[in-house]
Amino acid sequence: MHYAAIINNAEFPVEISELSPGHYRVVIDGQIHDVDAQFISPTTLSILENNASQRIETEENAQGGMNLRVHGQIVHLEMLDMRALRLRRAQDATATFDGPLTINSPMPGKVVKILVKENQEVNEGDGLLIIEAMKMENELRAPKSGIVKTIQAVEGATVESGSALCIVD
Repeated sequence: MHYAAIINNAEFPVEISELSPGHYRVVIDGQIHDVDAQFISPTTLSILENNASQRIETEENAQGGMNLRVHGQIVHLEMLDMRALRLRRAQDATATFDGPLTINSPMPGKVVKILVKENQEVNEGDGLLIIEAMKMENELRAPKSGIVKTIQAVEGATVESGSALCIVD
């Protein structure tokens, strides 16, 4: 499986393959690691690589990722599959601009439901519309507070990745 690991705000490509139960090949930023990994308690992970053992304490953090205690250091980790990474990048790209923001489809799919109307006031984080892709529904949210100026999307229509769906000003 392909992922993006965000470690202390730096992004690294990760590929994980299970070679046998408890034995994994992990490729992080091009470096190959063959490891044995087992949870020895709900919050403690034991990893064995090259006959060296590491004990990693884990806890969920408020941002939806994990805090890991490794060698006495706290590491912030968030693992995103490729779909979640595309969604985050699409939302981050639009959230950095002032003025009107065009909300684009982060992936090809079908517009299942439009949740707003033109000239409707929205707050940051409010749902705008729902796109179905790969049998999963993805709610696109307002990247900022404002007014929905135009809606280009049509319920039931198929859209390509990058298609303009609506504008929030």
